[in-house]
Amino acid sequence: MTYHPKSDFIAIMMERGYLADCTDYQGLDEALMVPGQPAYIGYDATAKSLHVGHLLNIMMLRWFQKTGHKPITLMGGGTTKVGDPSFRSDERPLLTAEAIDDNIASMKNVFAKYLAYGDGASDAIMLNNAEWLDGLNYLEFLRDIGRHFSVNRMLSFESVKSRLDREQSLSFLEFNYMILQAYDFLELNRRYGCILQMGGSDQWGNIINGIDLTRRVLDHEIYGLTSPLLTTSDGRKMGKSQGGAMWLNADMLSPYEFWQFWRNTTDADVGRFLKLYTELPVDDCNRLGALAGSEINEAKVILANEVTKLCHGAEAAATAEATAREVFEKGGIGEDLPTLNLTAEEVGEGISIVQVIVRAGLAKSGKEAKRLIAENGARIDGTDISDAGLIVQVYKTSEGEIRARLIASNGAVIEEGNLKLKLSAGRKRHALVQIG
Repeated sequence: MTYHPKSDFIAIMMERGYLADCTDYQGLDEALMVPGQPAYIGYDATAKSLHVGHLLNIMMLRWFQKTGHKPITLMGGGTTKVGDPSFRSDERPLLTAEAIDDNIASMKNVFAKYLAYGDGASDAIMLNNAEWLDGLNYLEFLRDIGRHFSVNRMLSFESVKSRLDREQSLSFLEFNYMILQAYDFLELNRRYGCILQMGGSDQWGNIINGIDLTRRVLDHEIYGLTSPLLTTSDGRKMGKSQGGAMWLNADMLSPYEFWQFWRNTTDADVGRFLKLYTELPVDDCNRLGALAGSEINEAKVILANEVTKLCHGAEAAATAEATAREVFEKGGIGEDLPTLNLTAEEVGEGISIVQVIVRAGLAKSGKEAKRLIAENGARIDGTDISDAGLIVQVYKTSEGEIRARLIASNGAVIEEGNLKLKLSAGRKRHALVQIG
């Protein structure tokens, strides 16, 4: 599509690659010529932290605010009780109200790093849809809102259709989700004048429902805009790694591990990710993304630093880079590496290296840890681990001090004395094991 936007926000969305689809490019573009327009993205509270998969849309809200408009972060205190079935193969586990509230409290800290909250025209606000959903009268809701929805049309949306085509059960509870999300848009338009809902392209059907409902009930013109669902160039879902989800909360994923995730970006993704996840000028992103050979590695460091600065602060980014250079370039231990602390009592007369690898987060299971060892992918203090039967023990010296030693499966002592070990899985994943 060839369209030349007038508003700064739409121009940025198109230039940097955020835009998958829009219900009315020209109408939204014209509306955004007026400063202070409200837009929202909804976040269900299914975990204590958001993850890298949410970061694209958080950046959209950040650009929305930077171009003079008002972002709304809508926390799904109500909708989380139902669970979004979009493109899922099974029903989400239901959470208690207390667990949902705890998750929301934990998630809030991340948003404050990307958005400025307050009472000004372009200050962000955070809302909870439990405010209007929890008090709904079911019969009134069916009569006033439910009558506007065609079941035939709802079944035609790809997010639902794909589930039914696979003959996987879709509960009536989940089927109500899209009605509740549509009602959110209606309420936000009625209460706050919100004209735009944004989300990933998997939310397109839900967004269309909200627009149709608001037009029918209030006769207001509102809009929807979606971002692409990203995968990395090697086909992995964005935000996933061998170690699991890449959380945004520092208490669930260390800033170093977060930094390392971005440093490990494949060459083909560097330019695209710089445009989506940093605020570097587009020309710089294109130039850095076009580098090759060893030069692209420095571009990856810039990407990791810029993304980590936004999420965890400049100091955390600098510390992560320093740790990485210590580990990779100088062969050092790197004090900021993820650390597994084992007490002398836990280790006792022996804990297998397989267990230690799993507990350090370098493998998901003992089977995976053993395969890592068999494929010469595991190292301890820079030396390949070739013996899956290796045991870590503690002992007391003649002076009564606690020390650790490594015992091979044949009983031979491989190393002793060190209470701090550096474990490695492949070339890029490392962890410290501190005993004592």
